[in-house]
Amino acid sequence: MISGNTGKRKDVSGAHNFIIEIDGQSAGNFNSCSGLTLETDVLEYQEGGENTKVHKFIGQTRQSNIVLERGFSTSKELWGWHQEILKESGKVERKNGSIILQDQDGKELMRWNFFRGWPCRWVGPNLSSDDSAIAIEVLEIAHEGIDLG
Repeated sequence: MISGNTGKRKDVSGAHNFIIEIDGQSAGNFNSCSGLTLETDVLEYQEGGENTKVHKFIGQTRQSNIVLERGFSTSKELWGWHQEILKESGKVERKNGSIILQDQDGKELMRWNFFRGWPCRWVGPNLSSDDSAIAIEVLEIAHEGIDLG
């Protein structure tokens, strides 16, 4: 017999309500966030004399860069963070951050934390007097790992 529970599912959330924090501070509003990806290599080994299977071992795990897109902002904070790379020292401040998924009321549902991130790419808006599209800027962050907070 099937249960008569007709309530709303509690395990599904819209992907449109999220915020970004860098070192515990709001990094502004972004239209999209992608790159929350971990991928582990599969190493295959075919044992001599074993013709029925191939052994599979765990290899290295890589994480994709996080790509943030938003309507162009006059804030220069993220731009400045990227510009540190271009200085003569070539050093950049690595920062920890979080991508936080929220429900409709702003309550935190899920948090992905990234570690030792730094901006590896910044893309300014495409400008055209013939276009009425929103000016979009892109910030890509390389990092050394993601976990669920």
